Amino acid sequence: MRNGDVDREPFKPAVLSSSASFKARKAKPNAASPRADVDDIITLLHGSDPVRVELNRLENEVRDKDRELADANAEIKSLRNSERLKEKAVEELTDELKKVDEKLKVTEALLESKNLEIKKINDEKKAALAAQFAAEATLRRVHAAQKDDEMPPIEAIITPLEAELKLTRLEAAKLQEDNRALDRLTKSKEAALLEAERTVQIALAKASLVDDLQNKNQELMKQIEICQEENKILDKMHRQKVAEVEKLTQTVRELEEAVLAGGAAANAVREYQRKVQEMNEEKKTLEREVARAKVSANRVATVVANEWKDGNDKVMPVKQWLEERRFLQGEMQQLRDKLAVAERAAKAEAHLKEKYQLRFKVLEERLKASTGNSRTASEGRGMSNGQSRRQSIGGAEIFLKSSSNIYLSRRSLNPQSGSLRSNSASALLRNAKMSSRSFDGGSRSLDRGKMIPDAAEKNRMLPSNGDQILGSDIVRCEESSNGITEKSKAEHEDYVSGMLYDMLQKEVITLRKACHEKDQSLKDKDDAIERNARS
Repeated sequence: MRNGDVDREPFKPAVLSSSASFKARKAKPNAASPRADVDDIITLLHGSDPVRVELNRLENEVRDKDRELADANAEIKSLRNSERLKEKAVEELTDELKKVDEKLKVTEALLESKNLEIKKINDEKKAALAAQFAAEATLRRVHAAQKDDEMPPIEAIITPLEAELKLTRLEAAKLQEDNRALDRLTKSKEAALLEAERTVQIALAKASLVDDLQNKNQELMKQIEICQEENKILDKMHRQKVAEVEKLTQTVRELEEAVLAGGAAANAVREYQRKVQEMNEEKKTLEREVARAKVSANRVATVVANEWKDGNDKVMPVKQWLEERRFLQGEMQQLRDKLAVAERAAKAEAHLKEKYQLRFKVLEERLKASTGNSRTASEGRGMSNGQSRRQSIGGAEIFLKSSSNIYLSRRSLNPQSGSLRSNSASALLRNAKMSSRSFDGGSRSLDRGKMIPDAAEKNRMLPSNGDQILGSDIVRCEESSNGITEKSKAEHEDYVSGMLYDMLQKEVITLRKACHEKDQSLKDKDDAIERNARS
């Protein structure tokens, strides 16, 4: 707290500052000399004035509380005004709703009256039609009785009937016009009803908004009550502090009365006070210089730290920087381990792929040699299968339909060899799935030692599968050499070539997908390592 904030002190005449006492002594040396001596002795004994400091602090707190009270009162006034406006809006909405309800009732009454009029008109129309039918019947009777001489003349009978018909027609035309007018009125009333429904919906929406505003007002009133309770508590605290200050002022007065007798050390006290003031001024200047130096140092530090960073980044503390550095180092080590495991798995898969390619070439050569001696029909099938097999090895296109059709057509002829080759195909597909899983680079599991055993298992399983395929080929050659006819031989070779083509095709596709996934994962890991190295 500064001594310059004591301009509004309520107890200013009770406690005077040293400079004020010194001026009073200069102006009236006989009147204010004891009080100045007391102040000098108090400052000499205590080094500072705690009562004045406490008073300054309490007065500042009182000012803050007064400001808070003024803000709370202003908020209360604004809330009351908003509540009044909301009540006015609610009243206006209720009035509008009442008016709309009255309009609806009036329109409903009009509609009922119009419906009754329409019913009456329809009844009159029916009566007119009945009269018309009766007149026509009488005319028929008249025409039938024209031959009798005793009957009156026909014109005397027809003229009143024609007059009645004209009247009925005029009434019917009037009734039709009335019906049209009533239809127009009903349409206009329906439009008015629709507008009234819209206004009612708008009024309901406004009423819901009013309910929400009332709920908010209740919440705000609760908050105002809480603020008022807090203000009461603060007032109590303020009163307690004022009582404490009064006690302190009383003790100060007692000390002044006790110290009035001893005035020998007044000059020394004044010198000490002057020195203290000078030291305080020097302290303030030094504090300002230190603050300026700190600000300049902080600016230099921020500039140096932000030279290599982007505009959005900020200078982070040293502890946070060290923690992030440790965390990133740990992540880099994990990524390196995963990369090593992925490289081992990639090497194993490359070795496995080379073995597959060698075996595919051998099988293709054998199948070409075996299918060269078949008949014309089987030659066409073998050529199509050889082309599709070459395309599957090269990775150009996939012809699964022809191989599946050949497999279904030849399945019933040789079930035992089909079961053997289906087992080999399932084993190859299982190896392909395991190889695609091993290419994942360790992202699906946290165990780092899982990938090498998978590769070893695949290397162990590969010779057995290859032996099964080669064994099936040897069985086929032995059967052909043991006296099978050329036709059955061609069909058997066709079945084996389609089956092998299908298996090799699927294996090549799975291997390519696995290689693509492995390359993508390796690229992602390289990018992550480069980012970590840059950071």
